[in-house]
Amino acid sequence: MLDWFASLGGWAWVVLGLALVGGEMLAPGVFLLWFGLAALLTGIVVGITGIAWQGALLVFAMLAVASVLVGRAITRRRSDEPDAASGLNDRGRQLIGKVFKLEATMAGGEGRIRVGDSSWRITGPELLAGTEIRVVRVDGATLVVEKA
Repeated sequence: MLDWFASLGGWAWVVLGLALVGGEMLAPGVFLLWFGLAALLTGIVVGITGIAWQGALLVFAMLAVASVLVGRAITRRRSDEPDAASGLNDRGRQLIGKVFKLEATMAGGEGRIRVGDSSWRITGPELLAGTEIRVVRVDGATLVVEKA
């Protein structure tokens, strides 16, 4: 069996790489993709150099480790960045920069505003009812505001 695989040379690695990338489409999770890319690159290396299957296996192992590490770095970087456009599950962040009209006078630097169908606690300078305010940041479940 191993002789048959070795007789195919670099094409065996290319087929394996395509199968792994195809498997990623069936079981998404961005994991098989990196092994598939490593197998494709191994196929190219074997095709160019003609190394034996033992060397090809070592090249695949090194490329697999490298591609998984690079892949993790790429996906971690993207997942750490907040999605400013959607603000999914972070309604307070969506309100930063928005301007509202104060319905009641803020007493002691605290008050409440209505945003849609919800009420938000706000902190900031003491302002009179009717004043336009801008949300500058979110502190937990409290909006920090300033005069607009």
